[in-house]
Amino acid sequence: MALLLREAIGDSLRRTRVSQARTLREVSSSARVSLGYLSEVERGRKEASSELLAAICDALEVPLSDVLHEVSESLAVTTERELATAGAPDSVASGTATVSAGRADAGLVADDTLIVIPAPALVAA
Repeated sequence: MALLLREAIGDSLRRTRVSQARTLREVSSSARVSLGYLSEVERGRKEASSELLAAICDALEVPLSDVLHEVSESLAVTTERELATAGAPDSVASGTATVSAGRADAGLVADDTLIVIPAPALVAA
């Protein structure tokens, strides 16, 4: 199962808060967001707006860019794991581009970010 963006963001925010030994109540008060809503965001149940994310990051005294970078890395690792367990070709799992039957299955962009474009599903006749 794929990791959702809201879940990855919540995980990152919770890890940051716990590493600071702070309570949900402290952070919610500082960010001016309800304790229940912050809890839902941390559990990946609610999609936080950019304004809310900025307020939570300010309350945690961590740059939003650091949280988003951590989330990006987490999603990349999850994607690589899913590719490896799904029996993806070694070239895709290792981050190299492959071309098969005239279509690109995967490609690399700046910073060796792996972009995977799944092949269309075949429909049995």
